[in-house]
Amino acid sequence: MTSAPPAPAALRQRWPRPSKPRPIVIIGTGGIVKHAHLPAYARAGFRVAGLFDRKPEASAALASEFGIARVFESLDQAVAEPDVVFDIAVPAGAVLETLERLAPKSAVLIQKPMGRDLDEASKILACCRRRDLVAALNFQLRFSPNMLALHDAIGRHVLGEIVDIEVRVNVHTPWELWDFLEGLARHEIVYHSIHYLDLIRSMFGEPRGVHARVVKNPALPSYADTSSATILDYGDHRRCVLSVQHGHAFGERHAMSQLKIEGTRGAAVARMGVNLNYPRGEPDQLEFASSASSGWQAVSLEGNWFNHAFEGPMSNLQRFVAAEDPVLVTRVEDAARTMALVEACYRSSASGATPIPDVP
Repeated sequence: MTSAPPAPAALRQRWPRPSKPRPIVIIGTGGIVKHAHLPAYARAGFRVAGLFDRKPEASAALASEFGIARVFESLDQAVAEPDVVFDIAVPAGAVLETLERLAPKSAVLIQKPMGRDLDEASKILACCRRRDLVAALNFQLRFSPNMLALHDAIGRHVLGEIVDIEVRVNVHTPWELWDFLEGLARHEIVYHSIHYLDLIRSMFGEPRGVHARVVKNPALPSYADTSSATILDYGDHRRCVLSVQHGHAFGERHAMSQLKIEGTRGAAVARMGVNLNYPRGEPDQLEFASSASSGWQAVSLEGNWFNHAFEGPMSNLQRFVAAEDPVLVTRVEDAARTMALVEACYRSSASGATPIPDVP
């Protein structure tokens, strides 16, 4: 016997906002802050106390656009602000040195990834512990309306026992929009597919191991891995595979950006619309099916990954600091496990495939 998924209104789609949010100081004012952090914070009613960037003109332009009164002249000036939450949105290689400048016991949200590799992630974790920082990573895909709803449905066992998890991304991504990625030793998994790996971990726990291969694109010779294929080992009764290809240059017809989950009682498909026709993007989607004959039921969503999901990590951090949330969901200790999974993917890729035996 099958059962239909809960009514859309019954599925969680938003993280509750803090009752008395602290002001936010943002360090780093690149495109992600302009297009995601600041619009999301404005919608949530979070006050931004000031901005700092090593390029003063970048801070000044954003402050003017979003009506932010203060632009800090130095990092020392920014980190001296009392009773605030810090939002660090700098390149991964600059995260550790920025954290070292914060006062002990500061509350801080760190834009992913947690460093460029597991070694840096371990140093960041040690810094947060040594300085007693209340620190979380901005793994905001967990907090997008469709993924919150999907996680809620899985928690209610709407799909039954999960037997199949598949991420398929086949898009054209204009990497040239992020010039800091050019020349890095690691690229696609640590800056993009990390979202899906973190999401899967949050829903299904730690995999036993990983098989992965990353590849380059001849059209982008100055970039490292730009596509990846990954299998996560969740045992003999659950398939988990991620196929992520960013070089699809043949239009929208066969482009795809989705997470599919199948269980013994039902299935779900979630679309991550931001990847489609980037940067304009398409709306997110979420559909459920309880049987082949019942068809698919769409959930009416209350927003998209970009940029509604960016309210969630900041809300959770603010509420945790105020003792309104019992758990800091993307705390650095948990984020380090995602970085360990990323590291395993790259090590698997470097180790090579199993040789094909000779035929006698």
